[in-house]
Amino acid sequence: MPHSMCESSEWALFLRTVSIIFSATIVTAFTAPSFAACPQELSVYSEPEANASLEFTPASENPSISHSFKIKFPENAVILDGIVMWTEGVARPMGIVMHKCPEGDVTGEELDACTVWQGVVYAVDGQGKVELLPLQGAAAAEQLLLPDFAPALRQSSAYGMAGVSKMPWDVFKMSGCQE
Repeated sequence: MPHSMCESSEWALFLRTVSIIFSATIVTAFTAPSFAACPQELSVYSEPEANASLEFTPASENPSISHSFKIKFPENAVILDGIVMWTEGVARPMGIVMHKCPEGDVTGEELDACTVWQGVVYAVDGQGKVELLPLQGAAAAEQLLLPDFAPALRQSSAYGMAGVSKMPWDVFKMSGCQE
């Protein structure tokens, strides 16, 4: 009998442990943020090095622009405007990030002067698989990769004493969804 009593108390301890783990898993599942249903055009990303956020908004009425977004830096309240246009031929989502561009008709020289970064915007999933930025209406990417964004920012008009001094990394991780 002593042997079965020992097994009985071990079994009870095991069941209690499983119950606690199961309860914690259920609570975590219901309280952890889930962005799986978030469409790309409402997604919000964060970058911890510079405490920056990248926030998508539905694209403008211009049919050549597939996505619009803003990159916000709390330091000196710097806001960069971004758009994505798909290239022809070999389709790629070409992102352009600008800082204080003039409104209306602008020359190529004026546009070059206010362009901070341009390049392909890549989506990265939780397993590290790299793909192209999802289209509007599709589920948002878990992470975004803007290759060489930080070095380009450092060479732009947005960098400096009245601008950004903490350089971000090139990866932005999904942190929310605008509802």
